[in-house]
This record gives sequence, structure tokens and C-alpha cells, in this order.
Amino acid sequence: MIRQIQEYLQVVESLSPSELQVIEISQQPHLVEHFRLVATPALVKISPGTRHTLAGSDIVGQLKKCWVRWQEAIPYQINSQNLESETDPRLGVHPSVELLRISDEVFRLEKEKEALQEQLQFKDQILAMLAHDLRSPLTAASIALETLELTYSQKENPRSAQIREQLYHQARKQFRIMNRLIADILQASKNLNTNFAPEHGYLYLQSLCLEILEQYWDRVEDKKLSLDVDLPQDLPQVYADEELIRQVLVNLLDNAVKYTPEGGKISLSILHRTMQKIQISICDTGHGIPEAKKERIFESHVRLQRDEGAEGYGLGLSVCHKIITAHYGQIWVDSVPGQGSCFHFTLPIYR
Repeated sequence: MIRQIQEYLQVVESLSPSELQVIEISQQPHLVEHFRLVATPALVKISPGTRHTLAGSDIVGQLKKCWVRWQEAIPYQINSQNLESETDPRLGVHPSVELLRISDEVFRLEKEKEALQEQLQFKDQILAMLAHDLRSPLTAASIALETLELTYSQKENPRSAQIREQLYHQARKQFRIMNRLIADILQASKNLNTNFAPEHGYLYLQSLCLEILEQYWDRVEDKKLSLDVDLPQDLPQVYADEELIRQVLVNLLDNAVKYTPEGGKISLSILHRTMQKIQISICDTGHGIPEAKKERIFESHVRLQRDEGAEGYGLGLSVCHKIITAHYGQIWVDSVPGQGSCFHFTLPIYR
């Protein structure tokens, strides 16, 4: 189509000198929004104004019809002398081309400004939450340590030994909470603006899931949760990055344990859906997610009411979304407020 347009412009060149600039949208995708293109390829007349866009399967036919109207609507003499006078000798290009370049640069800078403003706003939000949420576990840990110090001056007896053990447990728990808060922030700052490049390879999900579950038995028992596991032994291998998928599983299991009340239920299951996909599901009987938030739950700046009072910020879901998308999979949530949530994601089977 470009060749056909060039051939037509050569035909009318003697009457209407013109200049054609070819831009690959794949290299400058922002131009689609800038020129408000609804389809590509498209031919955009920049100068003389006003701007006019042609798109569709017959751009050359449209150009032939529009060319006459453009000449009639904008009376000006076009000859080689005028064209030369309209060229900026300092730039060596026609003003319309330079105007297009400047317009593109302004558009790019505006997008960068919006992204930077969003990052600054997110930083301020996170710092405020971190300062607020660290205060409680820090105070609790300090009180536990001070009380421990006092118990050492008391006469040793079975009761004091029991109290010290409880205080040690409380202090460790609070320090673990603070460590998790800080880890969430570091992970978010590292990954929220990262485009993952998975190192794909053979991966057996059964062994990976069993290895990860070993880390959760103590936490599950502490909250008196029931854990159902359904990992079929005949599952094929998936084509994935083991460490990135481990991060997704740990994040979803962390949330399930965190948001499931004492005595609740958690399940981890894998389903061989089709010849191309395997589905992993992690479900809980927690508070659930409001319907209005389900579509935005994987965005980096969304914080649910359920997160208040819980360690962490739920930032990991946006990272999970990026990881699964980088694996050409899908991730979504089914949830009923007050009954629980099921997070599902798919991975391609290795062939």
C-alpha cells in the first residue's frame, strides 16, 4: 500500500509537490493515540492544516478523491520555489515534518510526566502506610523485650519460664510482621515497574507446590486452618520460569493464610484444562473481595479495606499479574464477599 501511495504522489508531483513520511507504529505506538487512529495502516495529512486521516482498505482511492478537495479548500501556490522558501534552512526539513517531530516529543514527555507523578504519589502513599503500620508491631516488640528484661530479675519458677517463652514468641511474631512489611515495600519498588523476561524451562508443578506447602504447615496449624491439596500425579510439565512461578504461589498462599479467619479452610488444586493449559487454583474462606474491586484487584495502587490491620499491603497481586502475563497465561479471581475467594491462573503446557 505504501508503494501505491508513493506511485500516486509521483503522478501528481508536477502539480502538487508533496512529502511522504513513513512511520512504523510498532516502533512508536504512542502515535496511535496521538493521531486518534482507529485502524492501521492510515494516511495522515499533516500540512497544510487542518489534519485529515484516511484509513481502511482503499487508502489510495480515498487519497485521489481527497486530493482535489484539499487543493480547492486551501488556496496557495505550490511550486519548487515556494516549497524551498517554506523549508527551514537551519533544520533542512519542511516545517510540517518538524512540527510533527516536536508534537511527538511533547506527547512523549507528557506521558513520562504522568508516569512520574503516579510513581511519586504511590511512594508517598506507601511511606505513609509504612510509618503508620510499623508503629504497632514495633511498640509490641519493645514491650515484650522490656518485660523479658524484668522477668530475669525475678526468681526462677515454672510460671516465669512460661511467661518468657510467650514473650519470646510475641517478640518474634512482631519482628516477623515488621520484616514482612519492609519486604513488601522492597519487592514492590523492585517489581512494579519491571517487565519480566522469564527463563522458560521444564517445570513439574506438583513437586514445586509440595515444596512450598512445607513452609506453611506451622502457620496453618497456628490458625487452626484446614488445608486441602489436590495435585494429580499425571500432570504434564509446564513451560515456565520456576522462580517466578514460586513467587506467584507464595504470594497467593500468603494472602490465603493471612485473610482466612481462624478455623477456616484453604485449598490448593491443579486442573489439566486443555491440551495447551494447566490451571492452578488457591481458594480460601476469608472476607472475599467486593464486586466493584474484582476488576482492579491486580492493579498496583489498589488497597482493599480488608488490608487494614493486616500485615503487608497486597502489592504482590500486581506482580503476580505481570509474571503470569509474561508466561502468556491468565490470572483472575472468583469471590463472594463474606464467603471467600478463589484465585486462578493458567500456564502453558510444554510440548
